Amino acid sequence: MTDSRLTIRQMCDLFDVTPRTLRFYEAKELLCPDRVGQKRLFTKRDQARMKLILRGKRFGFSLEDIRQLLELYYVGDGLYLQISRTMEIANERLADMENRRDELCNAIEDLKSQISQGEEILAQEKSNHAAE
Repeated sequence: MTDSRLTIRQMCDLFDVTPRTLRFYEAKELLCPDRVGQKRLFTKRDQARMKLILRGKRFGFSLEDIRQLLELYYVGDGLYLQISRTMEIANERLADMENRRDELCNAIEDLKSQISQGEEILAQEKSNHAAE
């Protein structure tokens, strides 16, 4: 039987993170690798949790939200609470991201307008100088 646990280097390679990141997540109680002396060995559970951590971060979930969601796995209600709380946070994040996108789109349009006005002023100034 082969050991399916991964070393810190293997985890880093698999998830494209640094050892410092893994140690940080361990300190935040997001990962709980087995310890053999000074060596950390990451289980399948840690690997699955790491996938969820990275996905949560990509969606803008706080590390505390992610930690709490991961802990809800053990409530014993067939994942209902974990999934419903995840959906609640996801809907909040989606609304926030859509608001930020709308604000960004408005800022882009305003900036384009300012650039256009600046180009018109420069063109006018250029033609005024050429006419002198």
